[in-house]
Amino acid sequence: MFRFESADYLYLLILIPILVLVRLYGLRKRKGQLKKFGDPELLKSLMPDVSQPRRELKFWLLMTALALVIVMLARPQMGTKISQEQRKGIEVVLALDISNSMKAEDVQPSRLARSKMMIENLVDNFTNDRVGLVVFAGDAFVQLPITSDYVSAKMFLQSIDPSLIASQGTNLAEAIDLSSRSFTQQDKVGRAIIVITDGEDHEGGAVEAAKKAKKKGMRVFVLGVGSPKGTPVPDGNGGYMKDNTGQEVMSALNEEMCKSVAEAGGGAYIHVENNNMAQKQLENEITKLQKGDIMNVVYSEYDEQFQAVAILLLLVLVIETVVLESKNPLLRKIKLFK
Repeated sequence: MFRFESADYLYLLILIPILVLVRLYGLRKRKGQLKKFGDPELLKSLMPDVSQPRRELKFWLLMTALALVIVMLARPQMGTKISQEQRKGIEVVLALDISNSMKAEDVQPSRLARSKMMIENLVDNFTNDRVGLVVFAGDAFVQLPITSDYVSAKMFLQSIDPSLIASQGTNLAEAIDLSSRSFTQQDKVGRAIIVITDGEDHEGGAVEAAKKAKKKGMRVFVLGVGSPKGTPVPDGNGGYMKDNTGQEVMSALNEEMCKSVAEAGGGAYIHVENNNMAQKQLENEITKLQKGDIMNVVYSEYDEQFQAVAILLLLVLVIETVVLESKNPLLRKIKLFK
């Protein structure tokens, strides 16, 4: 598996076509200036050592070198190890609320950012467990199928944003139902659904969905993010979201809803005020779940590949240095660049 650790640098490749256009413009302008001096064929005979193909070759070698430098900055990596192991652990599906109300900043830097930090810390502490990721607003969908690849889990986590779901709202029932269908069919493995939300349930049915999950042998935990006092929701343009009457939309953590869902799901409700404390409380709860044999765990270790790119870069620069713009008098009879 091949990837770039810092893929944003690849946008710099746009510089190459820009430089090519500048080069073409310069050649066209130079050609026009030479015509003012006289007949092109006569000028060519007066400059027998000038080699336009050599100049073109040196230019494209420099463009290749620039592209290789950009690729090096992007840190190319390749999976060098895929392993299958048998472990004892549990299965966890994290259901993250990405509705617009999660943009509220009553916790810093925002409810959604705090939630993502919480999930990343949880994943970092998983060792022998499988983890899946569900995101929801008015609808719900699986962002990451259940896996033991924690690197991929954190990669998918970074791309989560409210814009992923066009249908706004907070459909907790759909999120819990989808999460309960996201586990494997393996027997004798503890399963937990961890819902991270501000509890603004606009669809209903969340308590019933939690009860169904409990009957299937799953426990539903709810992490409440935000303040019960309420706060306006940023609109992303420096202001705050407004309703149809022009009033600012206020969003508050609905702790009663969160507690009801957690109780119905046989889990626990935890108010996230301090990430570390909330994480410890949650870990204490999920350690009570039965650990089973987790089979076919596949993971990849990535190895840096910039060394190979650096060798190619060095080779290109050496060739560019060796190739002269003018013809070598000693090798004039050899027509390599004809």
